[in-house]
Formats: sequence, C-alpha cells, structure tokens
Amino acid sequence: MHRLLRLPGAWPYLIAIFLNAFVDLGHKIVIQNTIFKSYDGTAQVVLTALVNGLILLPFILLFSPAGHVADTYPKVRVLRVSACAAVAVSLGITAAYYQGWFWLAFAMTLLLAIQSAFYSPAKYGLVKGLFGKPRLAEANGLIQAVTIGAILAGTVAFTALFETWISPEDQTPAQLLRQVAPLGWLLVLNSAIQVVALYRLPLDNTQTTDIPLTWQRYIKGTALKDNLRIIAHQPVIRLSIIGLATFWSVGQVLLAAFPAYAKDALSIDNTLVLQGILAASGIGIALGSMLASRLSHNRIETGLIPVGALGVAIGLWCLPLLSTPTSQALNFVFIGIMGGLFIVPLNALIQFHADDNELGTVLAANNWIQNIAMLGFLVLTALFALAGVDSLYLLMLIASVAMVGGGYTVIKLPQSLVRFLLSFLLTRRYRVDVHGLENLPAQGGVLLLGNHISWVDWAIVQIASPRPVRFVMLKAIYQRWYLRWFFKALGCIPIERGSAAEQALADVAEQLNAGEVVCLFPEGAISRTGQLGEFRRGYERACKMANPDVKIVPFYLRGLWGSQFSRSSSKLKELRNAPLHRSVVVAFGKPIAKDTPADVLKRHIFEQAARSWQRAMDDLPTLPEAWIQSVKRRPSEFTVADVQGRALDASQALTASVLTAKRIRKFNPGQNVGLLLPTSSVGVIANMATLLAGKTVVNLDYTASQEMLTSFLHQAEITTLFTSRRFVEKLEQRGLNVRELLANRQVIYQETLQASIGRIEYVSTWLVVRILPTWLLQSGFCRSHDTHATAAIMFSSGSEGPPKGVMLSHRNLMANIKQTSDVLNTQSNDVVMGSLPLYHVFGFTVTQLLPLIEGLPLVCHDDPTDAPGIAAAVAKHKATIMFSMSSFLRLFVDRQEVHPLMLESLRVVVAGAEKLDENVRTSFALKFHKPVYEGYGATEIAPVASVNLPDAMGVHYQQVQRGSKTGTVGMPLPGTSFKIVDPDSFEELPTGEAGMILISGPQIMQGYLNDPHRTAKALHVIDGHRWYITGDKGFIDEDGFLTLIDRYARFAKIGGEMISLSAVEAAVKAALEDTDTALIAVNIPDSRKGERIVLLSETALDANTVKAVMLANGTPSMMIPSHWLTVESIPHLGSGKADFAGAKRLAQAHLGKQTD
Repeated sequence: MHRLLRLPGAWPYLIAIFLNAFVDLGHKIVIQNTIFKSYDGTAQVVLTALVNGLILLPFILLFSPAGHVADTYPKVRVLRVSACAAVAVSLGITAAYYQGWFWLAFAMTLLLAIQSAFYSPAKYGLVKGLFGKPRLAEANGLIQAVTIGAILAGTVAFTALFETWISPEDQTPAQLLRQVAPLGWLLVLNSAIQVVALYRLPLDNTQTTDIPLTWQRYIKGTALKDNLRIIAHQPVIRLSIIGLATFWSVGQVLLAAFPAYAKDALSIDNTLVLQGILAASGIGIALGSMLASRLSHNRIETGLIPVGALGVAIGLWCLPLLSTPTSQALNFVFIGIMGGLFIVPLNALIQFHADDNELGTVLAANNWIQNIAMLGFLVLTALFALAGVDSLYLLMLIASVAMVGGGYTVIKLPQSLVRFLLSFLLTRRYRVDVHGLENLPAQGGVLLLGNHISWVDWAIVQIASPRPVRFVMLKAIYQRWYLRWFFKALGCIPIERGSAAEQALADVAEQLNAGEVVCLFPEGAISRTGQLGEFRRGYERACKMANPDVKIVPFYLRGLWGSQFSRSSSKLKELRNAPLHRSVVVAFGKPIAKDTPADVLKRHIFEQAARSWQRAMDDLPTLPEAWIQSVKRRPSEFTVADVQGRALDASQALTASVLTAKRIRKFNPGQNVGLLLPTSSVGVIANMATLLAGKTVVNLDYTASQEMLTSFLHQAEITTLFTSRRFVEKLEQRGLNVRELLANRQVIYQETLQASIGRIEYVSTWLVVRILPTWLLQSGFCRSHDTHATAAIMFSSGSEGPPKGVMLSHRNLMANIKQTSDVLNTQSNDVVMGSLPLYHVFGFTVTQLLPLIEGLPLVCHDDPTDAPGIAAAVAKHKATIMFSMSSFLRLFVDRQEVHPLMLESLRVVVAGAEKLDENVRTSFALKFHKPVYEGYGATEIAPVASVNLPDAMGVHYQQVQRGSKTGTVGMPLPGTSFKIVDPDSFEELPTGEAGMILISGPQIMQGYLNDPHRTAKALHVIDGHRWYITGDKGFIDEDGFLTLIDRYARFAKIGGEMISLSAVEAAVKAALEDTDTALIAVNIPDSRKGERIVLLSETALDANTVKAVMLANGTPSMMIPSHWLTVESIPHLGSGKADFAGAKRLAQAHLGKQTD
C-alpha cells in the first residue's frame, strides 16, 4: 500500500476522486434528506428512486460518447474539464438552495450525473497507466476505499449539518433548502480544490480510435452496438460486468427500500441514525476493499469473488431477522465487507483484460450496463411500492437475487473458489509475491513454461495468475480416484510418458487455440537439485499444432526449494523454515514466440530467476543478524575449530565475537577495519566481530608485496590493523617481512584483546547470549542493520594488473550464501573444511560465511598448501564439503602421505578461482574416488556464479537429473543468469556461439572502491538490470551449461587472429610425456605480427621436438610459441592462482637479457 502512495501522481489522483465523490454524494444527501423530511410512504419511495434514477440516466444515455472521449483524448484532460464543469454546476445548485427552488435543485442532480458519466471512465481508465498492471487489484482496493471514505464523509458531514441547521417543525422542501443553503458553498469549494489537484497530474498518452463517433452512429445506436460487441467477445469482462451490475443493483434497491422498512419496522425517524446505518455498509465496503487490496499484493485474487458473493447473500437474508439499529448497522458492515471483497477483483479483471485503446469504452460499457441494471431494479422497486408491496418483501426479493447470483458465480468460477481455498491454506504459510504480471497477456492462448521445484508449484502459479490456468499433469496422478474430481474441476490435462503423450499435446494445442492459459513444466519432473533440469521437447510439438497468435510466457518460482513440498534435504528444510511466512516469488517474463526452442527458453527462465532473486533478497537480514539467528537455532552445537586448537560451540563463538566487536569499536573509530589473520577460529571471530560492530571487513593479502599492501591500506583508509603475534612470527618464518608494514600503524594484537576479557565479563556475556531471544540480541549486539551497506572490501588477485577494491554489500554476500547453499542441498551431517585464505573472496564467502550463516560446522586450516594437514583434519572431523583450487588439489594427488581413506567422508569437492586442470581432475578421481566439481565466479560476484553438481535420480521413474558436464563450469546458480554477447556490440549470441560472458544476479558487486570509472566499465545495464562484464570468453550449450574458453586478456592477436593462451598451454602439455609440467604462456608486443607467444616452463624443454609433436597433433602453426624460456619457478599469487602479469614481466626481463 505504501508503495502505491509513493508512485508519482498517486496523491493528486486520490484527492481528486475523493472530492469528486464527496461533491456528488453531498448534493444527493441534501435532496434525499429533504425528501425524507417532507414526504412519507409511497411518495417517499418513488422520489428516492427517481433521484437515484436521475443519477443513473446519463451513464446509460451517454455511454458511447463517454467511452469515445476517454479513449480519444488524454484521460487527465477529460478529468480536468469534468471537474471544471462540476464547479459550474455546484454554483448553480448553490443558487437553487438559496432561492428554495427544490425542483430545480432536484433536476440539477442530472447535470452532476452528466459530468460524472464522462469523469468515471476516464478516472478508472487512468488506473492501469498510473499504478501499473501488476498493482491493479491493490489500486482498485485503495480507490474503492477512498471513494467509500468520501461517501461516508459526505454522508456524515452533510447529514449532520442538515440536521443541525433545520428547525424541528415540519417544513416544505423550499424552506428546508433555504435553511441548509450554505452547504452549497461546501460543494463549490471541494469542486475547486478538485480542479487544482487534477492540474498536479501530468497528461497521459492516448491512442486515436479507428472509428470516429458521429451523431448518426450515436442516434442510430450503431456506436452502442459496436461498443457492446467489444465486451461480448470477452467472457471475463462480460461476466465481471454482470457481477458488478448485480451487486450495485441490489445495493440500489437496498438503499431505496430500507428507509421505509426502518421507519415502519424499526421506528427510526432521525435521518442521522438512518444514514448512519446505511453508511455502515460504506464502512464495510471500505474495509472489504482494503482487505482485498491487502490480499492481492501484486496480483488479482479472483478467489475472493465467490466468497464475497455468498457473503453478501447471507447478509441480506439476515436483514429481517435483526430488530435493533446496532445489529442492523453491524450487518450492513458485514454486507459491505463482503461486497468489497467481491467488487475489487472484478474491477481489476476488467482493467486487466481490456486493451489499452479500448479501456475507456469498456469502462463506459461497464457503467452503462450497471446503470441500466440499477435503473431497472429501481423501476421495479417503484412499481412494487406503488402496488403496495411491503418493503420487507422487497428486501427478501433482493436477498434471493443475491443468493442466485452467488450460486451462479461459484458455478461459473470453480477455479476461483478452488483458488481461494488454496490461497487460504497456502498463504497461512507462504507469502506469494508476483512480479511481471503485466507480461501475462490478458487475452488469447498463453503457454506458461517454468521451473518445477515442488509439489505445490501448480497451486502457486494459479494463485499468481488472474486468468484460470489449465495444468498438464501426469495421468497416473490425475486418475487417482480421490483427486480426479478435483483436477477435472480445474480443467487439468492428463499426459502420459512416451508416444502416448501425443493426444495430450493435441489437447494442449486445442486449449491454447481456444484462448486458454495452459501451464506445463518442461522438465517433466520435480527438481532434485534445486536447479533447472533438462527440458523435454513436448511443448514444442504442442506449439507446432497451435495458432500463430499463441504466446509463451516463461516464469520462475523462487522460494519453494527448501520447503516441505520440495525434494531438498531435511537440513535445508530446517534452514529455510521461516518462523512466520515463507516468501515465494512468481516472476513472469515477457511473452515470446511459440516457436522458441528449449535452449533459448531456458535462458529466458534463468533471467526470470535473477529478477525474482533480486526482489526476494530485500527481505534478507544482514550477515551478523543472520549469524545470530543461526546461533540461536543451535547454541550448543560445534561451530568452528582449528586443526590444532579446541572447538567452539555456537554460543561460545558468538560470545567471543561480541566481546571482540566491543573492542574493535573502541580502537577503530573509522568504518573500514584491516585484518591480517589466517583461516582460523581467531580469524573467523575477528571477521564476525567486525561485522557485528557495524564495520566493513578488509582482509589483507599477507603474501602480497609491501608496495601492494601499502596500496590496499591507503585505498581503504586503514590506520589500525588487527593481527596476531603468533601469526606475524609464522609469516616471518616463511620469509614474509610484515614488520615494515606494521611499523607506522596502530597494531592491535588478538592476544592483547583476549587478555583484556575478564572471566566475569565473558561468563555474563555468554549467559546473555544463551538466555536472550534472537531479536533482542540483534538489537543489543548488532550494529549492522542495512543490507545495502558495504560488508567487505575484497581486493582482487591482481593476476592481470593492479588489484581493485571490490565493494560487496551484506545483500551481495547473503544472496551468494543462500544460492550456494541451495545447490549444495546442505545435509544434516555436513562439515565444511576451510583452508582457503580469508583475504580471497572464495575463502571469505564460501568457507567462512556460508557454514556460519547456514549452521554448518567449520574446520579451519591456515595453510592451503598443507595437503597432509588438511587431509588429516578432514579425516578427524568427518568433513563432507571441501572447496579448493586446482593448484591446491594437485598437492593432494602428489603427496604420498595423503591416503585415499583420509578423504573418504567427503561428499562434495568443488574447485574454483582458477580453471580446473584436466589432469588434476582425472588424477584426483583415480586416487580418491571422488569427482571434482568445477565452479566459476569472480571477486565482483561475491564470488560464485555457477557450479557443477552431482547427478540426481528419482527412485520411482529412474529419471536422472543431470547436474554436471565435464569440461564445463556448470549451470548458473539459482537467481543467477548468464548472457553471451558480442564483446563490441553487446548483441546476444546464439546458443553454442562463443562470446563475452555477462553475469546478472543479486550478488553483483556495488562497485570498485573509489573508482567510478572502472565501475562503469565493468557493469552494463540491459532492460533495467545490471550485468557484470567478466572479460571471459565462453559459450552456453543447449542444456544451459557454461564452457569457458579463456580470458579475453589471455588472447594473443597474431596476424589478425585471436589465439587463446590457455589453448597453447594445453597443446604444449599434450605434446609432452609429463603432462604435469609447470608452464605458462604469455603474449608480448611484436613489431611485425602485433604480438608473439612466449612459453615459460620450470623444466627445460626441447623446443624443436615439442614443436614437431605439436604439428603432428594438428596444432596450427600460429599456436606454436616463438620463444621457449626455462625459469626457476612460474610466478603465483598468494592465493595459489597463476600471476599472469608477473609472468609477462618475467618473460620480458629474460628476453631483454638475451638481447643484451
């Protein structure tokens, strides 16, 4: 609701429609009260019906002109002209009041109605453009509530002033009008303010109608027939208008008949009491409208229609049974609430299904039909009154009409009733949010195709769609006797596997050609990994049989993986078990052609995944808030341990972090906190303490050069460093001189901080952590509450140039944690082995934050090159998940001390941060019988973008869901999307064609620290969404798996041809007997060919022999290195990645010496 009010133009629009209704109702109240005071019995009923008839008549006679004007001219301009007319009419009414001209004032009701007849279609026609298609139901609920509020305010204000200003003795209508004449100025004032408000609205766009409205077409009724034909061909609009007409007709009879019934049966003579009872229905409609708006967040909740219809009928039947004004008022409130639930979705459906260039005409037709029906009911009311029929029987008659209408609604809209029941049951636990509703065509055949993640996907899609949806489902499930009637009522289409599916696909095409919405899950089975599975091609065969105008709408369901209805692990279900409501997002993409192939469709669905996750991430807590939640779920369970130190449980780790955070705030007043610590419990606690303190973490690469470290500190404006004496000594033993770095800065040692924590302080804090509830701990100990604030600055590896400070927000990191955990399908017995350095984003996010936030035990080792030590830790703690890098995994293969049984407990080994060497993959699998799953990412994406997963198989159908492909880096994580584009034009390339890789998702960085220019170059906006330009070349296959070719920076341009240096390295290794030979290819400038290739190797190679073998293997001559250099060691960064920039400098230095 607040989002609606923040939209441009919302307030002027709402003020204008409030004042318009206030003015129209105000004059009507004056006339009705005058009639009530001056006339009795039949005359009172007839005159009341007549004044209501005058209000309805222009909506009937001016239906075609009003619709034509609203469709031809800007709707805001129509509203302004109508409002100016209301000022003039109000002045005339005021004059009639002062003169006591009752019949003139009575007749001028017609003039106010004429301006309303033009005002109404323009007013409602503006809703879609002003508030947006996805918010139609919410906006209509708000508009209905504002309108009813105006009616109530007008009823109370004008009736109260009327009763106050008239004398108690009986008077003529003329005398009464003179006494209340000042009320006319109230009408004039409000009309003038309405004009001012409308001039605050910008003019809207309009389209010229194809057929002009001429006098002859109007008089002969041709325009009327053409306009009615528009709604006759659209059953949803037609039925919605009939429902609204029935409701308001019943309401008109109720308003006309109840005063007489109240006077006779309830002995009510005071108009204020009478109007108060009638106004109670308005209060109910306002409440019902607001409730409908709340229940229709970003969607149209059609399930409210049958509920509201039946509720109105029940309320009307109760009218004769109640004998006191209070009970009648409460019943009127109930009728109003049910009416609000009934009319809001109907109005939204009309606006949703009407074409923009016909919207004014459709809304005018809606007014015409409603007013014809209301006028007809009023005529019948007057005739019954003239015939002497008691008002009680009139009330019973409309109750019967309402009951028949309610039953008809249930029969015609069985899906809506089922939808409401589903909504009622599921929304107790799931909060469904719909995005892209404007992309769902209002008319015509639509095939919905999306991911299949749980057993309730069909129900969530039906809740999200304002149009009835027919689902394609397995015949074996459809034919179960206890469910068949239900699925048949929903119009489901049963399908069998194999050749027997053709008839079902023909049925799908038939329904699409009939203009229906059909939903099919192309995976053919519920996902077992949380990822999109292989797409079956059945939908393509159905689309071939469908008409050309049929559209495909891709969609993505987010939030059901990890629910009780998914096939996720019990641990993940526990982690995703929200205390109140699980947030579920349904994202509809733009319609695409029906002949869209499966590979392109899959990319569209991935893009919707990214959009849905972007929205869903707004509800996530910050990192320290999430950690506190995790600790409170398992305060006594093992959380973190060093290889040599003791293990800490969750409450102990949080206690230590809280106490450390207190001291960090004291010693580091600045925002950024520099940490020089290893992967250890001390390092983990310091990182979490920094986040608890509301600071930004900056983990420093202790293997970097002094010059580079100084640059890091300068860029991040760090003056205080937190480190450990023991770690500093260990670095010095390795030959790394960090004393010089620490010399000119304030240094706080962890040993000093720990010594400052007394026993009493520690125990008292531990007790607070154990006793206080989560929300109170978050409020008291956590200073980070903004998910968009920068949580960490991670300096890139600098493998290709100067390191960049990448700013990652809490939102970026939380999103990547959730994405990675989802695809890992976290198990109850999982233990994470963490050995990657904390200054590396892979180690920071995946081997530190993920286990802490997701409640998995973390085992730390401070040296990623100590393969025997890491293997021993895996064996000791039964670790099940290990993240590493290709260069580090090679050490496990090479070291004889690492026995295969030491890694037996591992269920997943993931390699990232650098390309996985094929020899390492093969050797690791042969030695340890564990496949290595390759992933892909970058510091700028926090860091994981994709990963291969273990294959999964369904037991019943023995259907395998493929999770990995050798040679690829997997499919994108949930909520992540890849796009392969031309590096120059950014035009998207076809499936299988290599180009620049772009990545989109909620984990995309905020930007580079103090470097907006490089940020602008790294981020590209497409359709309002940010994409990270990776600089990598690759392609996506038909199943959605990404294959990397190389960095664009690692291509040599020789004679106009682009040669991949990685391909050169692979070709050289293929020509060697020892394929594990350490080597690297670099490109350096060449005056003749542009560039030349230089190969560096740690082993002396016989260049001529290798060249001959390469040529024999079919290697192009341009891929043969120009120079073969033997070096002492290939340059590597501290993270283990190859230092390409360093290798290039080394090659140039060697060639320079040779030249000298």
